[in-house]
Amino acid sequence: MDGKQSFTLVNPLTGNLAFKLFSFSDNSYFDHIQRNNYYSLIWIKQGEGIVKADFSEYSFMPGMLFAFSPYQPFMISPQDGIYGVALNFHPDFFCIHKHQKEIACNGVLFNNIYDPPFLRLDEATTASLELMLGQIKAEMQNVALAQYELLLSYLKIVLITASRLKARQQTAEGQIITNEVKQPFILKKLKDNIEQHFRTHHTASEYANLLNITPKALAKITKAHFNKTLTDLITERIVIEAKRELYLTNKPVKEIAYELGYTDESYFSRFFKTNADISPQIYRDTVGFNRANISS
Repeated sequence: MDGKQSFTLVNPLTGNLAFKLFSFSDNSYFDHIQRNNYYSLIWIKQGEGIVKADFSEYSFMPGMLFAFSPYQPFMISPQDGIYGVALNFHPDFFCIHKHQKEIACNGVLFNNIYDPPFLRLDEATTASLELMLGQIKAEMQNVALAQYELLLSYLKIVLITASRLKARQQTAEGQIITNEVKQPFILKKLKDNIEQHFRTHHTASEYANLLNITPKALAKITKAHFNKTLTDLITERIVIEAKRELYLTNKPVKEIAYELGYTDESYFSRFFKTNADISPQIYRDTVGFNRANISS
């Protein structure tokens, strides 16, 4: 894709974006904090700079692919020029949670609190993505029978291809760290404990006690390896689970709050809005594919 090209499908029921492919040759799209109600894949082809995402900052360079979930905050600040391609899709178009078994990108490409929200494209993956994006562009230029099904097939290939590469890179990086230091055992135990206890343990000191380590020492290790504080990790994990429940179920917000360890619905709603920049109900109304089945 050359120049500024944009191809968009709109959900006829809501009037909102369903699927979009576009190229960018400057930073006008991303020069302020983004909190979109759809998934974003952003391929940096040219340019270097900083990406702010959630609680962290990351350096970027050509050949990096960023993946952001609905309402995940991010902003791109290039040093000079920037060029790339972005692919956006709403959960109504494709639900990664509902299709986790076949795609397996949730927790790897998206909603991965333990790794940076990007991967470094290798030569084979670059060629595969170029081919798929070219196919998507051609299909969106020529509306024909079963367009949705074909675009969905191309999107699945893109997601599977990127998820496989990121999983390989995570494994390789984990092996490097394991060979260099002895701390990864603590990090693995921390991740296991967060996954097991995030519904009931909401403070950093509780996890330090579980790991029999001082809060200060655990904080230092966590910041060094995840580029986030332990409180950030806990908060992100709770919010991701809350989003999943709002996204997939018709449970009342009060019930979701209780299941996540909050007896006060108002407190939970404030916590969610502080960290997602949107209320639980509005998140459900704008993202959750089950919203049509939710009684008013």
